[in-house]
Amino acid sequence: MSPEQALARRTILKGASLGVGAGLASALTAQAQSTGAAEPSEGPIWSAEYWAKKGEVALNLWRKRVGARRAGEAPLPILFLVRGSSNSTRSSYDLSVPGKGEYSLMNVFARYGYDVWTMDHDGYGYSGSSGNNSDIASSVEDLRAAIPVVARETGQAKMHFYGTSSGAIRAGAFAQAEPERVDRLVLVAFTYKGTGAPEIGRREQQIEFYRNHNRRKRDAAMIRSIFARDGHSAGYDAGVPEAIIAAELKFDDEVPSGTYLDMAANLPLVDPKKVLAPVLMVRGVHDGNSTTEDLLDFFQQLPNGDRQFIILPHTAHSAGWSKNRHLLWYATRNFLAAPAPIASG
Repeated sequence: MSPEQALARRTILKGASLGVGAGLASALTAQAQSTGAAEPSEGPIWSAEYWAKKGEVALNLWRKRVGARRAGEAPLPILFLVRGSSNSTRSSYDLSVPGKGEYSLMNVFARYGYDVWTMDHDGYGYSGSSGNNSDIASSVEDLRAAIPVVARETGQAKMHFYGTSSGAIRAGAFAQAEPERVDRLVLVAFTYKGTGAPEIGRREQQIEFYRNHNRRKRDAAMIRSIFARDGHSAGYDAGVPEAIIAAELKFDDEVPSGTYLDMAANLPLVDPKKVLAPVLMVRGVHDGNSTTEDLLDFFQQLPNGDRQFIILPHTAHSAGWSKNRHLLWYATRNFLAAPAPIASG
């Protein structure tokens, strides 16, 4: 029995031992269905590539789900993934590390029953480049260009968003700008003001460089440093940075500098009072891009009472690439599939 099957079995047995009445169980099932909660799917994972245009810039979108959609089939709930500063989207969310287990968040959530989408921002990966520094404001415009493509292909204008690192800032800024597009929002390794965060302090020392250069070095050494800078390299398998290097350096050894400049000089970039969606915030306990106090400041200002704050043990900044990534998947899955409240007011 797999760990996921064992967990599901324990959950079912616990529910049975509580003696939940048929009427309440039916009500809870109906409430869960009303949220568009995903149902686990079996079968081969289907993928497709799409393109959006932001002015003259071609933006690459990548999609995965279990099986292509068939005529007359009910749509699956959509999960749109927004990635961070230093890598393209496929190494961020669809990484293969041979012999080391599943690292693709896209595969995991496709099997959970989601229609999973992501994109390369301006100047990254398979997307074209405007030549700008691809800062947070530019990234919001990228998302504004991409989401109509998702809506066209799925028939759904509202979807869940998941962002990690500066991708969490991008996703939060988009949720602030386009609240009608966002169902539930997951912010992983987010930075609010950056107060007391060691990595933000290091970036502040490079402000003038970022202001004067639209691109920064992102070579093999820099990629490896991501996994050491929080002082918790034991939390990652050594094969992960090497797999990312193999996937990324075919594009370039430089990436846009805009999100680094924003995080060094322009925080905060998201106003929590303007984020109206339900929010899950996830922090690795060793994450050097934030402090718990800084993130709780943001969390406590969120207007929606449907919100959760989770700290992952033995985990640093890059939780999705960590040995404890299964804890992140578990927290995210439960939040996205949460039933709607029965009581209100």
